[in-house]
Amino acid sequence: MVAAVILFIIGLALLIKCGDWFVDGASGIAKKFRVPELLIGATVVSIGTTLPEVMVSATSAVKGHSQIAYGNAIGSIICNTALIAALTVAIKPSKVERKSFLTPVLFFFAAAAIYLCSAYVDHGFKRPVGIVLLCIFVVYMCVLVYQAVRATRDQKEVEGNEPPAEAKAAETAEEDAAKKPAKEPSVVGLLLLIIIGAAGIAVGADLLVNNGQIIAVGMGVPESVVALTFIALGTSLPELVTAITSLAKGHGALSLGNIVGANLFNIVLVSGLAITLRPFPLPADMKIGGNIASLVVDVPVSIAVMIILTIPTLIRGKLSRAQGIILLATYAAFCVYQFAGPSFL
Repeated sequence: MVAAVILFIIGLALLIKCGDWFVDGASGIAKKFRVPELLIGATVVSIGTTLPEVMVSATSAVKGHSQIAYGNAIGSIICNTALIAALTVAIKPSKVERKSFLTPVLFFFAAAAIYLCSAYVDHGFKRPVGIVLLCIFVVYMCVLVYQAVRATRDQKEVEGNEPPAEAKAAETAEEDAAKKPAKEPSVVGLLLLIIIGAAGIAVGADLLVNNGQIIAVGMGVPESVVALTFIALGTSLPELVTAITSLAKGHGALSLGNIVGANLFNIVLVSGLAITLRPFPLPADMKIGGNIASLVVDVPVSIAVMIILTIPTLIRGKLSRAQGIILLATYAAFCVYQFAGPSFL
């Protein structure tokens, strides 16, 4: 059991660190080919920050650990929203730009509707559902790319209309920067980062899944409980770091946008890929009143916390401390329930 915990932590560390290396390498290669930063952020970075969840759920599905595949995706949504976003909101509420916030929210609830229909009608997920979710992911990425390209074009137009004095100052600044060129990593070095990062993510996911299953058996709880709590919290650490950094720099709204985007990816990419690779039923180990506990607690909570976070924010155009407090209380109750079982209700 002790060895399993140590290997679990090592796997988690590999996932997070190698995920960073993969994103750095991919972003660096994109910059070498002069891909605009906005476009890099909308594609490479967006997908890269979700890689831990993607690999854990995909590995779990392929190995037949469907409870971990399911729990990791749903648990990450709950953790991202009711813990990470909630902390940001409770500490420092901020205004939100509705226009940029609306797109991921609409896509999330559209994907969630499909996910819910499959969960409640079939009590599981069939391959066509996974394919549809992946198609939504592709459409969303196309929207992000379009927005990034348009924003880049608008930025160039503004720079083209820059007053002569400002243009001269900008040119002087560029010349000064050219005199002291920063040492850029080579293409070979960046490719190595991508290769090592990808390999590390795969190994980390394997360690996390295998030892998560051992820990679940040792604790006498279903695999889904470990996935909904420990694994979900672990794979959400990149979002936690981003949230803390954004909060410290006074960009709480930016953190919120990242979290909503990550939640969308957990449904359309993480769940979509896992279901497509190997369709699976909902965990049926725990029941409440004869119903599958996941349908009574896990799935409803994941949707409820997103409603609490997003709907009032879209209506008022700002976050409130009350939202953060309610979400934190919800997360605490959810974690207690997972280990206390249905008797908690």
